[in-house]
Amino acid sequence: MLHYETVGLGVFSALLCLRFGDCAEVIGGQKVKPHSLPHMALLENSKGTRVCGGTLIHPKWILTAAHCSDIKKVLLGVHDLNEEEKNFRQVQKVTKRVVHPCYDNNSKVNDIMLLKLGRPVKETLFVKLLPLPSPVSDVPAGTSCLVAGWGATKNQGGMSAVLRSVNVTVIDRMECNSPTFYNFKPIITNSMLCAGYVGKDPADSCQGDSGGPLVCGGKFGGVTSFGDKCGIKHKPGVYTFLSEKYLKWIKKIIK
Repeated sequence: MLHYETVGLGVFSALLCLRFGDCAEVIGGQKVKPHSLPHMALLENSKGTRVCGGTLIHPKWILTAAHCSDIKKVLLGVHDLNEEEKNFRQVQKVTKRVVHPCYDNNSKVNDIMLLKLGRPVKETLFVKLLPLPSPVSDVPAGTSCLVAGWGATKNQGGMSAVLRSVNVTVIDRMECNSPTFYNFKPIITNSMLCAGYVGKDPADSCQGDSGGPLVCGGKFGGVTSFGDKCGIKHKPGVYTFLSEKYLKWIKKIIK
């Protein structure tokens, strides 16, 4: 997760390769039913490397993480990277990157970005929008959420060829900031959500999952941002919470 360019699903993880490192994939998850998450986007950089995930929120806009830099191409309708999937995929060039004006790579705050596509996508059974949620004050601790991506399935592992997802549980911010967890390095703010696992079975996003969506109760709740390695119980994934201030910013940009 910062999980930055790879989350793999351990969830919606986003593809990032940053998670304090830069790449994340889903840990402890499973392959999703083909094309059951038609809003998922796979992002490529200028070298043609698939590094992050994203979410189609508008026919011409993708929401992802700000640390997913140098994104030049967006692939939609993807399930298995080893298959051509010609009848399902849509490939778009990125014409504009809009990073949140207050994004800070050191503190990880405001890790959110919009990508404008060269032309509107065509909605199909395999490519669909994920609606922005109505504003909520918070996502309570204990809430089960889904994260997905093509990120790594283990620490230092390669990207998953197939889209995977996993359920993670929201963890109280005070606990996430405690000495046992992140110990304020960095500070987990009210604009972030901590989500990991509470039982014995690891569940997390990972490298390559960065930028992917966190879906809670069927609603878009956050964007995969960072983590300290993958699948470590006291170092859960951290997500940019889609609070009212971010929703207003998004709508202002894409209106």
